[in-house]
Amino acid sequence: MATELKDVKYEVAVANRVLAELGLASGVLAALGHASMRVPSQPDTFVVKGRGYEMDALARMRPEDMVICDLEGYKVGGPPHATQCFEVKMHSCIYKTHPEVQSIVHVHPRYTVLMSVLQKRLLPMCNEGLYLVRDPLPVYDNPMVILTEEQGMETASLLGDSKAILFKGHGAATVGKSLQESVIFMLQLEEQAKMNWYAYCAAGPDHQGIPFDQADEVIEWLAKMPINELPHFTQEVRAAGVQTGGVWAYYADLVSKDLRRPWWRKMLG
Repeated sequence: MATELKDVKYEVAVANRVLAELGLASGVLAALGHASMRVPSQPDTFVVKGRGYEMDALARMRPEDMVICDLEGYKVGGPPHATQCFEVKMHSCIYKTHPEVQSIVHVHPRYTVLMSVLQKRLLPMCNEGLYLVRDPLPVYDNPMVILTEEQGMETASLLGDSKAILFKGHGAATVGKSLQESVIFMLQLEEQAKMNWYAYCAAGPDHQGIPFDQADEVIEWLAKMPINELPHFTQEVRAAGVQTGGVWAYYADLVSKDLRRPWWRKMLG
């Protein structure tokens, strides 16, 4: 358990750094946001960025800075000077009600915030993250910080089967089966929001998106990735497989150089 917990702390610390490197938690947002991960052998606990650090910025997080919490949001481990993140109930309630969720990210990306305040549905505008916005995303229709059990449970209920939830004027949360997945979902969600904003400015509030039937075709293809069915790829795919995860691997390696562990290869599975 000790070794596993050490690995989880490491992975969560680096995921927080990646969010900063991607511009999702930088500038005025440098201290705002948190990535978390469920402890595999103890699914009733999770590791998350806390608050109260002398240098409170996602870009500077270290494994020893991470806080361990239970599914009621209580701190059960971590540095004595740090508290849980203020919105720990967002994490604990989602983990408590969604056993399939292994990782959660919450940040305040600017375009996502902007579109939530405009109350415009995010339409599919590009392939990156298209599956996230094919259907309307659930929206927590209040900019309040998620502090209480009631607010946390409302968030978890609104999330439903979606991979993302928007908070009006406050950002978003994404969930996944791994830190790689939840972080990349957030990056892709912000890309879709940015593209929607560009279209809103260029063509007005009734701008077009990718037609839903075409979006469905792309989603189906991405789910199967049948590259090996193409004759000019068959031999190569059989030998090497279909390689994905390059964006995550690049940023994970970039932000972890001072931590000196080739951890991201393990995270890619």
